[in-house]
Amino acid sequence: MGSMQDAQSSQMAKDPFLRIAAHLAEGTDIASALEAVADEIAELVPFTHADICLYDRPGWVASYEVGIRTRWSREHTRVNYSPVRDLLLSQCEFMLTEDATQDPRYIFPGATAAPIFNHTLRSRVNVPLKVMGQQIGALNISHSTAGLYDHDTVAIAQHAADVLAPSFHAMHSAVTAQRAALAGEAAQAREEGLRRDALELTRALEQERQRIGMDLHDQALADLTRLLRVIDGGNGATPEPDVLAARIGEIIGDLRRVIDTAVPTLLELFGFAHAVRVHLERAVGAAPVELAVEDHTDGAVDRLDHTVRIALFRIAQEAINNAAAHSGAGRITVCIDREPPGHLTIAIRDDGRGIPTDPDRQSGLVHIRTRARLIAAELSITGNAGTNVQVSLEETA
Repeated sequence: MGSMQDAQSSQMAKDPFLRIAAHLAEGTDIASALEAVADEIAELVPFTHADICLYDRPGWVASYEVGIRTRWSREHTRVNYSPVRDLLLSQCEFMLTEDATQDPRYIFPGATAAPIFNHTLRSRVNVPLKVMGQQIGALNISHSTAGLYDHDTVAIAQHAADVLAPSFHAMHSAVTAQRAALAGEAAQAREEGLRRDALELTRALEQERQRIGMDLHDQALADLTRLLRVIDGGNGATPEPDVLAARIGEIIGDLRRVIDTAVPTLLELFGFAHAVRVHLERAVGAAPVELAVEDHTDGAVDRLDHTVRIALFRIAQEAINNAAAHSGAGRITVCIDREPPGHLTIAIRDDGRGIPTDPDRQSGLVHIRTRARLIAAELSITGNAGTNVQVSLEETA
């Protein structure tokens, strides 16, 4: 029995493929497993850099490296921009080059080929990783010496890939399953959070409706009642027509302000930037505050879904109200931009006192956060040298 074990150990010591299989049997994660078999791969095919890339979410691959660390393992890569896209798209059975820095298959426009140049990866051999006949990724081996690999190298690399593929597929499937479970938990938490936010916003809207009702009752209705008594001659004198017209004009103005609070008619008639500018001017009133509204998107907000546009306007309103009423700012700026690229961003900035600490004044910020969450927008509220409220939405085609 002992002699048989000795013979097996001797054979394993001589055969790098058996050693690879033994290391993989002990592996628990892709990165450490690849490190464990790096010496055996180098024994089969000398390399400066080696990596495996595995299909991840649709259209993307995740890479794991040994030898040299590059951007390939630091971030996912689109299949269409991978230097080995021809192999990943099953347009060839393998890839072999004497000098990848001069090979258009690897350095086409848009390719994530910077590591090839940064580390002078000239000789390259790339073979598919397959499990039960299905391609799951690629084994990529590179050397800084040009012309080092040939078709014999391809056969050896393919043999290594066939040994590696089942284990790496199993480990990657485990990672994917764990990620899906975490995503499910996160989605459930988000759904619960949105439900609570929606209830909170509903309560806030009900309070707003009550406030509008009180405004109409206490102000407009009371004014109209008094005016009716005057016209009826209840005090013994009928006012002059110009006095009567002026009083009616004041009541109409009060009603318009209440209506504009409830329904942003300016937003519908003249667009987001104009409505924000008018609200900014009204909120500041006669205070000596410098105002600016800048739209660098050619009215992109007005092309959004109606509900999203209303939510963004309410966020801007709340931020402007806070800045005008509480910050003591000398300048308030609203900027609509596409920064970062692919996102539509609205920033309301002032040079005032910063984020309020009074809990009563925090409620406005709570409503801003709730509205942002309900439209799946990213929100940032910072208080450096004033307050900056920034809401950002990813633009879709």
